[in-house]
Amino acid sequence: MDSSCSRRSFLASSAAGTILAASRSLASGSLDALQTDNVQWHDVREWGVEGRGFADTEKYFDRLPARAKGVVRDAVWNLSRHSSGMMVRFQTDATEIHAEYGVTSKNLAMPHMPATGVSGLDLYAKDNNGNWRWVAVTRPSAQQMKLSLIKGMRPGTRDYAVYLPLYNGTEYLRLGVAAENSFEPVVPRTDKPIVFYGTSITHGACASRPGMPHPAILGRRLDRPVINLGFSGNGKLEKEVGKFLEELDPCVYVLDCLPNMVAREIEERAEPMVKQLRAAHPGVPIVLVEDRTYPQSWILPARKERNDSSRVPFRAAFRKMQDAGVDNLFYIDGESLLAKNRDDTTDGSHPSDLGFFNQANAIEPVLRQALKI
Repeated sequence: MDSSCSRRSFLASSAAGTILAASRSLASGSLDALQTDNVQWHDVREWGVEGRGFADTEKYFDRLPARAKGVVRDAVWNLSRHSSGMMVRFQTDATEIHAEYGVTSKNLAMPHMPATGVSGLDLYAKDNNGNWRWVAVTRPSAQQMKLSLIKGMRPGTRDYAVYLPLYNGTEYLRLGVAAENSFEPVVPRTDKPIVFYGTSITHGACASRPGMPHPAILGRRLDRPVINLGFSGNGKLEKEVGKFLEELDPCVYVLDCLPNMVAREIEERAEPMVKQLRAAHPGVPIVLVEDRTYPQSWILPARKERNDSSRVPFRAAFRKMQDAGVDNLFYIDGESLLAKNRDDTTDGSHPSDLGFFNQANAIEPVLRQALKI
């Protein structure tokens, strides 16, 4: 069933029950979905969502095109149905913003990642200095929700951005404001995006909110669109995925797959992936990112060996390509990605929000160098 049919069915048959079960906004702390008669709703598909690299998707909010099915591995295809990295922008003078959305899976949270990150909507606004500031996040309690994202805001016309769920698919999303307020869609930027290809960390585990993974943070800091092609447990520098990376038109590629790869795979795939992308886009910078250092590597020898065994062939491939004259190639040391005390992961592997902040700090200077900004 497509998203429009799903939405019509939902509105016709279960509006009252869903309203009573709607999420509470963290910012307002109250159920505000009941008084919506005066709300004018806007389907985000009408003006477009940033972070969609392909128009020919099976569902609107998929990250790979429909023709990727059967080309990439099933695990990659299934994960590509998540809306990680996508965001929608608009401008309004409303003091209250509503949202109505549905997600594809009933699994709204994971043992190590809250529902706010897995299935939530994350609202940001630009302040008077032009900086993006956090405003509100939903607390998902059902697959279909109709709620007030935020109310009681200071009057004024502002730019807003809503980040979509990280580890769930999005079926539909409508944003609403009172009829007397203005609402101006902001179409996706046409600037060349930063394209991230990676693992669960790139995908967003274990951010508490969709705006907190390092690709989203860096998108705000560098004022660039972002395409997030992180595939949890399945970022493996595969040429089949590279085929679709080739079709994009990025300002830079960030390849961050080491946490999912062993030495043999790195030896076989690192250099060919760079050559594959370089052949398609000769002048585009490529950033190679090592795996983060496991925080228990000081006490668990197997963890240290896991880091060492993946980094040796990755560094060797980088040096070989440098010696061969491959230009616009950059490298980020895994030791720099987390804090020195390593106290910024959720589970010893995936960054917490603090870990993502630190990871963005490590990657940002290299991206600025690569982009000459």
